[in-house]
Amino acid sequence: MLRAMTDASIRWPDRFSPDRAPVHVVNAITVAASPEAVWRVLIRAAEWPDYYANASKVVVEGGGPDLSAGARFTWKTFGVDLQTQVTEFEPFERIAWLATAPLIEAYHAWLILPAAGGCHVVTEETQHGLAARAGRLIFPGRMERWHQRWLEGLAARAST
Repeated sequence: MLRAMTDASIRWPDRFSPDRAPVHVVNAITVAASPEAVWRVLIRAAEWPDYYANASKVVVEGGGPDLSAGARFTWKTFGVDLQTQVTEFEPFERIAWLATAPLIEAYHAWLILPAAGGCHVVTEETQHGLAARAGRLIFPGRMERWHQRWLEGLAARAST
């Protein structure tokens, strides 16, 4: 069910389609908060390090704390400094970005789906590049574990 739902919902750029990418991860969580509450927490990128220990040095171009359509931001995750740009931005529903660094390109998409008593949040990422393939071999399952922690932190913060 989750696989069919996300396949139909995420708007993958051709190059980053899961069937063309050597790295693809999927994570999901049900949150006892409204899509609006989840959205407000998710787009406040400057505060990701407060509830997601794998994010640091988040700086949104222009100095504000929040992401917006087309926003550019830099940050560090998995030990990599990334240059990132929001490519999809539909309030309360979806956001996606393209992140690049030497030897890696990643496309990270989020869906917020209304549900009884709150919402479902799905996040998927695909990656290309030598660093992506090496990381997958050296640290299998690491990205799935960290993304689940991100979702759990997001859910906790949105539910308060």
